[in-house]
Amino acid sequence: MAAENLLSGAAPVAAVLPAGGSGERLGSTTPKQFCALLGRPLISYTVRALERVNWISDIVVVVSLENIETMKSIIKKYGHKRITVVEGGMTRHRSIFNGLKIFPESTLSSCPLQKPEVVIIHDAVRPFVEEDILLKVVLAAKEHGAAGAIRPLVSTVVASSADGSLDHSLERVRYRASEMPQAFLFDIIYQAYHQCSDYDLDYGTECLQLALKYSKTNAKLIEGSPDLWKVTYKRDLYAAESIIKDNLSQQVCVTTDMKEDAVQFGFLLHKTLKSEVKQVKDISVFLYKNDNHLQNTFSGQCYNFICINAEKSDIKETQQLIDILENAKISVLHPVVLISVHLNVSENMSFSSGMEELAGIKEFAREVKKKNILVYGLLIHYNKDDPKLQETINSAAAIISALIKDRNPELIGQLLVA
Repeated sequence: MAAENLLSGAAPVAAVLPAGGSGERLGSTTPKQFCALLGRPLISYTVRALERVNWISDIVVVVSLENIETMKSIIKKYGHKRITVVEGGMTRHRSIFNGLKIFPESTLSSCPLQKPEVVIIHDAVRPFVEEDILLKVVLAAKEHGAAGAIRPLVSTVVASSADGSLDHSLERVRYRASEMPQAFLFDIIYQAYHQCSDYDLDYGTECLQLALKYSKTNAKLIEGSPDLWKVTYKRDLYAAESIIKDNLSQQVCVTTDMKEDAVQFGFLLHKTLKSEVKQVKDISVFLYKNDNHLQNTFSGQCYNFICINAEKSDIKETQQLIDILENAKISVLHPVVLISVHLNVSENMSFSSGMEELAGIKEFAREVKKKNILVYGLLIHYNKDDPKLQETINSAAAIISALIKDRNPELIGQLLVA
């Protein structure tokens, strides 16, 4: 049953994202929620993950006073919707409480929000949350009053004595790691925070425990996926960026300039790419020849394009594709990879002269990078009767696959040869 049907007729579901942390464990002067992944702040990915769930009516982001304008600029730059920014407190629980208070008190503010039946609490530095687990915790919260995602413990938990010796260990099979997201009937968690002691507000970290302690609500625990992990250390930023790159490399769109050689090479490349990127889950490769077909791929969130031109020095087709991408705002959220493939079909033209003619691609790529589009050049000597043609195509596919997966901005404008 669709999520909309399960939640139909219900009061709205809202989300609160505490994002006031300093990132001390990250070892950076920039709070981790504002660290860039592929040029875009981490918190923007998390906001987008919630924003694309259309049954979440409002998203409240709680940040420290000094970061309010930063957060507002992120919302504006990346076109986020349904977002309200609230000033945080000195601790995590005080920040969450501030986020919750915006709802019942919103009738007195300049941006009224409807009080939700259920509120989701999620960490701003857990960007890979999916709708499936959000729906599960919301439905469980509607039934039980509170619910939260959990994961098996990876390591055994031990307790030490005052002198630093082992006191006892916990039986790992009986315990779970509490994760996010969590969801609550709004009145239950709001009243829990109202009754909360200063000690709990200052030193507590577990929202489910507050619901149990102050509202006598036993939360339903929902097994979550491995993707619920939290970005805490610098190595986590690298891991998160790798996941994002992998997700972005799952679809490729191949376009040609309609010349016979380009179209024929496009079909051969299309076939080879499928096997070249077989390690990428659910790879989809498209072959289209006109703008209307290209527009249809945008709903599939394709961020990788190969533009094949039979004329080496002619980048008109590439520019047309860039114009389409820019008008569709494809590159606002993620960097787009565009590989301009130029076919050398003349037997009399050397690779050196071909590269001289295409030297302008570097400057072209620098300008286009300002639009968050990464342009790379690929020069191919093409002869349809060449017995080594498949070797050339295999080489081209390998280069294209590497460029798409790496998304290295330092290589833009380079003219590679297959």
